[in-house]
Amino acid sequence: MSGVAVTGVGLVTALGVGTDETWAALVAGRSGVDTIRAYDPSSLHTQLAAEIDDFDPEQFANRRALRTMTRNDQLALAAATVALRDAGIDTFDDGDRAALFVGSSKEASDPVPVLEATLTARNPDGTVDVRRLGENASSLFYPLFYVEGLQAASLFYISQAHGMKGANCYFAGGAEASAIAVGRAFRAIRRGEADVALAGGFDDGSFWWNMVKYDTLGVLTERNDLGAGACRPWDAERDGGVLGEGGAFLVLESTGAARKRGVTPYAEITGFGSAYDTHRLITPDPEGRSLSRAIESALKEAGTEPAKIAYVAAHGSGTRLGDASEAQALERVFGSNGGVAASSVKPATGHLLGGAGALNAAVAALAISRGTIPATLNLQSPDPACRLDWVPGEARETEVGQALALARGLEGQNVALAMRAIR
Repeated sequence: MSGVAVTGVGLVTALGVGTDETWAALVAGRSGVDTIRAYDPSSLHTQLAAEIDDFDPEQFANRRALRTMTRNDQLALAAATVALRDAGIDTFDDGDRAALFVGSSKEASDPVPVLEATLTARNPDGTVDVRRLGENASSLFYPLFYVEGLQAASLFYISQAHGMKGANCYFAGGAEASAIAVGRAFRAIRRGEADVALAGGFDDGSFWWNMVKYDTLGVLTERNDLGAGACRPWDAERDGGVLGEGGAFLVLESTGAARKRGVTPYAEITGFGSAYDTHRLITPDPEGRSLSRAIESALKEAGTEPAKIAYVAAHGSGTRLGDASEAQALERVFGSNGGVAASSVKPATGHLLGGAGALNAAVAALAISRGTIPATLNLQSPDPACRLDWVPGEARETEVGQALALARGLEGQNVALAMRAIR
């Protein structure tokens, strides 16, 4: 059976609009986290995020399409397009066997028009006159508001732009959503459902709507004074994560097909595992047992063992409970001195929410291909309860024969993807 090769990687992050730009910044130890500039964040507990300053959506879509696209859908199309171009593909002449799988936490259209419309129906005492709002709705709400806000709109924009007509699915959720999208694409290629599959995720985590939601959950850092140094996975002084915006997509096809096209793959995906943690909402099982099960499932499908894994692109969000439980899960599988290196890129890119799982998959593939493990930034005082090699401070040049990419959701979802170098 032919393997499933990663032949294209598309990254759009605060570190750069492009895979090479983002990877170079990761290896150099740069961070895209800073004080929010797109709006006044002074009312928020967390005033930091990883924003993209130089993103021009007109490089990826015409103005007509952009009129109905939210920013997060623009990020999705951009990252998807970068991935296809990286794989040497532009548009499919016959896209019946070109599959598309996408994950995100997109909820709705830009809420600003709704808020503005609601304010026009406000009574003197501050309440809303629902009757007046309903009577004037046709003039207050623009006609495509609902269509623009559909969660799976990115499927349409990407498919239309590149002629993709095959199997498709949108996965709603957090970091696990885009990791599941990659796993679903892996299965689609392996069982012959598609010849080529594009999979990944996106989110505009730094947008004020998302920031307001997460600001009250207790999962974000409040150390605004630290700036880019605030997100500190596995550090004894960590107090939460930082959100970011961007997208990450991978192109998958059989290794045999890639060789026929003359493409050099980044890596092969060999296993996909998932498990659910029923502990408590936003409170993971302290021992990380479901994450361990997801990892073990991926390794079993890959036909490999923990000792052969050289690198783990870990979730590492910087939260007290999340990091500790992830460390416990990894130690259960690999041992505290098991020789595996693990790192998190979230201090550099921010947490891409629904796009974070696919970003980790891309990082694992790039680490295998480039022979470099990106560092965990801001890890100065390792938590004694988190005893693994977290690659602190600087990137590490080393051969990575096999790797894992992890993703975790707020409600207990855990996903692992196994990869290996192609010899």
